[in-house]
Amino acid sequence: IGHENEQVQKFVEHNTAIQNQLQNIGAAPGPLIGGTKKDVVLSNKITDPNRPNHVVIYGWHKLNGEPIQPLTNIHSNSYVDYSHGIRFLDSRVKIDGTVQNVQTILKDPVLYKILSDETGVMSQPTYIPDSSLPGKPNAFGIRIESDGVTKIVLDPVSNADHYLLYTSKDGLNFGSAISFSSNEYELSDLPSDSVIYFKLAAKNTSGYSENSEVLAALPTVSDIPKMLIVYGFDRRSSGNTFDFIRQHASAAAANGYAFESATNEAVINGLFKLDDYPVVDYVLGDESTVDETFSNSEQTLVSGFLKAGGRLFVSGAEIAWDLDHKGSDTDKSFFHDYLKSQYSADAPGNESGKHYSAFGTQGGILDSIESITFDNGSEGTINVKYADALIPLNGSKEIVTYKNVTSYSVGGISFEGTFKNGTEPGKLVYIGFPFESVYPADSRNLIMNKILHFLYSEVNDIENLSTHIPQFFQLYQNYPNPFNPATTIKYQLPQATYVDLSVYNLLGQKIVTLVSSEQPAGTYRVKWDASKFASEIYLCKLTTEQGFTKSRKLILAK
Repeated sequence: IGHENEQVQKFVEHNTAIQNQLQNIGAAPGPLIGGTKKDVVLSNKITDPNRPNHVVIYGWHKLNGEPIQPLTNIHSNSYVDYSHGIRFLDSRVKIDGTVQNVQTILKDPVLYKILSDETGVMSQPTYIPDSSLPGKPNAFGIRIESDGVTKIVLDPVSNADHYLLYTSKDGLNFGSAISFSSNEYELSDLPSDSVIYFKLAAKNTSGYSENSEVLAALPTVSDIPKMLIVYGFDRRSSGNTFDFIRQHASAAAANGYAFESATNEAVINGLFKLDDYPVVDYVLGDESTVDETFSNSEQTLVSGFLKAGGRLFVSGAEIAWDLDHKGSDTDKSFFHDYLKSQYSADAPGNESGKHYSAFGTQGGILDSIESITFDNGSEGTINVKYADALIPLNGSKEIVTYKNVTSYSVGGISFEGTFKNGTEPGKLVYIGFPFESVYPADSRNLIMNKILHFLYSEVNDIENLSTHIPQFFQLYQNYPNPFNPATTIKYQLPQATYVDLSVYNLLGQKIVTLVSSEQPAGTYRVKWDASKFASEIYLCKLTTEQGFTKSRKLILAK
């Protein structure tokens, strides 16, 4: 028989064998205990769009408390090894003396926690889909209307009669639902100095949808233009609680930057426009090829944003794997031209699950940070086993180096200048592991401080004056000098080379990098706006890979 393991006779044989074993060792039947066993379970992974017609498996525990099989939906529903063990027992449980249905409990926004440790209700707590249930809110976001006032906006959800809004002060503990039926809802009287977190669910007479991911805003109007945080981490990875905007939001708020947020679907649908913001932070976790890090639509929007002078911070594991290593020609072009990188390896040192630390590369925007640690699965986010190793490309500069590896060591890059086919100079910071996985919070706050300072500051406008190739390297005296607040620095290169042009104080501390990139032979002019610096004598130093070094004194007199 082709599927004899599914037949009742096989169940009887298994049961008889177990009873004989117990009898032979003199053991009386007692309470059930965990053994080397895997079960088909109910989970939110049932509705994973990337694994239709699959079952969700969980293994019973070893003596050390670890499951022999972590929760997974890798097996199809025709896999005999698992289908033979499924038996319907009873879907009723008693809560506070009242008999209730398991499926009803798992769809209840309060009671589901009795039976499930996953985030949010189960929109489909059965392997038989219910087409009458509403869809999960996907395309939505939160805008700042004024100090202490925000507005939730969303695209309509299929089969939804109304929506449930849950708010929180920490992104973890949410209050009672607020019900509304339109495609927007205004929240007022909020503290303008505190982050507000929220999530949504849709509801109709059949029940609730799955909860949305968590978004956030700092509802204040300040002199610094607000940024947009785009939440694009949709992959049902182990450990993904769909609330990792918490780390981005708290770090931005700690540094005094107001922000709005939206899902990547809301950006794709045009509900939020990247060009409305000077700075965008794109959250991608370990999205990878499973859900696409940047879809073709997103690539068009992001490249357009950068070509028009936008400033982008993007972080995530497996972006390079998805776009460059496994991607199409279009993916590769986007990655090379607009994320300014090339895939090097699938993990630091090309060893997955081994290296979880880095440092700020000397001369980069994070160069004072000696230690950057990211999660191995024990710090509340995901296990970043596959942090991307990168190669800086097309004028970008290394800013993060993985520790304890001798190869495949670049963990992040920065770029400033005009992107391919661009009209205005923009900026980019790209890190090959999720920002949210960095710990502790003080480290995240410091990294965000340096990234946002870089992104919000003026782009160094490098002008190529070449009409012929110079005969020798030279750094000219700046003009005017003394100056207030801006001055122009001119230099020349007789051959293509990597150039570092930086300004130091008299203690020898680097205060700003003006140029850090490969440049062809020619004569260049760079403007330095020192309006944020104190009156002082500074040193401008030009260094090339051929060993040429030259310094000039700059006198800022306000």
